[in-house]
Amino acid sequence: MDCYNLTSMTWKEIEESLKTVQLAIIPVGAHEQHGPHMVESCDAVLADRMAKKLGQRMFPYAWVTPPINMGISPHHINFPGTISLQPTTLIAVLKDMISSLKHHGIKKFLLLNSHGGNQSTLNVASTMLTNELQVEIYYAKTTASAKKSFEKYVTSSLFGHSCEREVSEALYLAPELVRMDELEKGEIQEDGRWKQLRPGKAIQGFYFYEEMTKNGCIGDATKASKEIGQHIVEESLDNLTEDLNKLLNLKADIPY
Repeated sequence: MDCYNLTSMTWKEIEESLKTVQLAIIPVGAHEQHGPHMVESCDAVLADRMAKKLGQRMFPYAWVTPPINMGISPHHINFPGTISLQPTTLIAVLKDMISSLKHHGIKKFLLLNSHGGNQSTLNVASTMLTNELQVEIYYAKTTASAKKSFEKYVTSSLFGHSCEREVSEALYLAPELVRMDELEKGEIQEDGRWKQLRPGKAIQGFYFYEEMTKNGCIGDATKASKEIGQHIVEESLDNLTEDLNKLLNLKADIPY
């Protein structure tokens, strides 16, 4: 066993793992449209695959829990099939999961998130639940720390959803998510208030995704490759592992 994945362990095996485990990694995803070339379970599957790879890096000091397969996706709701939770629902599920795992002795948690729409809710959840449950809760976007790879391999000025970055990650982690014969570039709406509300602007606010892109994706998925995905994923895993080792006061060699 090279990863303590709770979904594939017996209670006896889990009990034995508690001799070393300090942290639970909770994958947090979403169920939402990803344009014409990615299936709607994309974020949930990528969060789960990243968590398992990180669990291998952190073995024997971390558990990987079952993923939360739905998230905060109201901006995608007008595309068929999207399922969205209320922020309070996601926080309630996290509270119950963390409370259960605390009962078994775990007091440190990483919410490993693959969907940008979850980030603000996870910020609130970590603040609320850290104090309420008297545990340590951290959160991270799965591949957001891969700055070097983004600069080298991502050429679109607007990217982040079913684009060359995300499709490349899927080709490396879960190629079954991608319809290779349907890859499209995002059909960006040149006019609209979304341009004034994007991250980095002076004012932030809600807008529906179709206000920005007709086909539900941005960037250029036709430029995606498994090789690009490997660079992005592995750089992110290096960064996540290094920071978790510091938080847990572990000493480990990180391959670069």
